[in-house]
Amino acid sequence: MALSPMDVTQFAAADTARAARMLSAVRSARLSGGPAPVAPRPVIEQSWARMLRSGVDPDHDFRSGLLPLDEIRRRREATPLRHVLPLLREALGSVADIAHHIMVVADEDGRVLWREGSARVLRRADTLGLELGADWQEEVVGTNGLGTPAVTRRPVQVFASEHFVRSQTSWTCAGAPITDPRTGRLLGVVDVSGPLESMHPATLAWVDSVAKLAEARLRELHTQSLERLRAVAAPVLARLAGRALVADRDGWTAAVTGMPYLERVALPKSPEPGARWLPVFGACTVEPLGEGWLVRAAEGPVPQGTTRIVLDLGQPRRWSVRVLGGAEEWTRELSPRHAELLYLLAVRRSGRSAAALAEDMFGDPARTVTVRAEMSRVRRYLGAYLEHRPYRFCEDAEVEVLLPPDPRDLLPHSTAPAVVEKRASTPVR
Repeated sequence: MALSPMDVTQFAAADTARAARMLSAVRSARLSGGPAPVAPRPVIEQSWARMLRSGVDPDHDFRSGLLPLDEIRRRREATPLRHVLPLLREALGSVADIAHHIMVVADEDGRVLWREGSARVLRRADTLGLELGADWQEEVVGTNGLGTPAVTRRPVQVFASEHFVRSQTSWTCAGAPITDPRTGRLLGVVDVSGPLESMHPATLAWVDSVAKLAEARLRELHTQSLERLRAVAAPVLARLAGRALVADRDGWTAAVTGMPYLERVALPKSPEPGARWLPVFGACTVEPLGEGWLVRAAEGPVPQGTTRIVLDLGQPRRWSVRVLGGAEEWTRELSPRHAELLYLLAVRRSGRSAAALAEDMFGDPARTVTVRAEMSRVRRYLGAYLEHRPYRFCEDAEVEVLLPPDPRDLLPHSTAPAVVEKRASTPVR
């Protein structure tokens, strides 16, 4: 029976043992360099390639130290995932227990912060190192349902010998990333795991749907927090003359006066009261107000000077743009899509039309509406340094791109044709 990579989950549901044997043969062949009976699924093959490049040992189970309990508690209290844990428990935890699975929630660093479900499966998970405080990043323990979705930024099911490390090949897991709906930053991954014989082909869709519900709940909570801040800001702004706004601690605008509405202002990571220089505003003063900041534009010209822009794509899963210009510098973490767009503009300094960017991003020049919408969002925080028609960085800006040591690890989540081509054509240093 011929089996294509896309048939794995359906075949496994019908004949788990045979699917496991076939995937074991595929894994052995790929790791030995011999011909495989069927190609691994692309997401698995790409992950295996990353593991081989990073030196993960497929035959030895490596485990980093567990976080101490006080650090686990600190991370639980700090992560926004705590706000959606009740939803995850209701939608996944109780059903996982009945289905002989467990639910696992890891933070953006791959550290397991919560796990719940079948007591028998929890004991089995202990033998695999899937414990509270464990590090399940892909580069530490190989291809898996927590680490791999964090890299690819999409839901991934890993069945049996699709795991890179041999000790995990009796296991199956389905994980989906949860991102901050305000910024696109990865918050963590929710995963449903268990013995391979309990796998169901619908598990991945189930987990992905719940992850999207969690993101919707975070978006709702953010809207409520802005409404509370807006109520505090209204009487304050009513007494002010000139340009001013009130933003939350992440820079999201609650209210403005004397100027067009800005969705977000780029605040320093740790703003302090006093004089500052901010994009769009230039010279301004920043004062605490409620659960946010009052930003008042100063009178007079905005300081001018050479601007240096550093696009940092060298850190796994954490991309940022740093602007050094005016009176001080600022940094903003980038969503996967914005990291792609700014990278393409950085390597094509002459500029790209909306159609050309659509071709670069999607292989379809007709998808200009999507490109224009995303570039509009980028320009809200980087607009002072971007031109349009075509889209490009300003000529007087110095743009530096920091890349990962291995070019094949450039934006590993990206399927944009121009990025894929760049990964393949850039020689390994």
